Amino acid sequence: MAPRMDDVMRLCCEISTHDQIKVAVKNSTTGAVVAGGAAFVGGMLGGPPGIAVGGAVGGLLGSWLTSGQFRPLPQILMELTPTQQQRLYSDVMAVLGNLNWMDAAQLIALVMGNATLQQQVTSALLNYIVKELKADVRYQD
Repeated sequence: MAPRMDDVMRLCCEISTHDQIKVAVKNSTTGAVVAGGAAFVGGMLGGPPGIAVGGAVGGLLGSWLTSGQFRPLPQILMELTPTQQQRLYSDVMAVLGNLNWMDAAQLIALVMGNATLQQQVTSALLNYIVKELKADVRYQD
């Protein structure tokens, strides 16, 4: 990972840790498999009415299994693919503009010391998480 991209990723982790942000990335594949499996089993056991009942039960079960899986945002950020990291980096760099820094510690100090810039970076980070990752965001109480 390029040093500047690494610095920006560490900044995003620091901001999300500071704000205690947690996210739940929607696991639609798991929910779909559970719903489809239940509909199949229902169809095998009860025919056409079993498909309807199995699909409904499977849909509810799939929804329940995939809801509420909130994890700390820094953990999610460290699991991003290089392509996803590049997109997030581009979004944050659009906010940082021509800001100059030597290392991650200086970048973090510059951003955290400027409330407006911190809010703009946080906004860019959350927009990326919601739009690109289709995640639900929650602040720790």
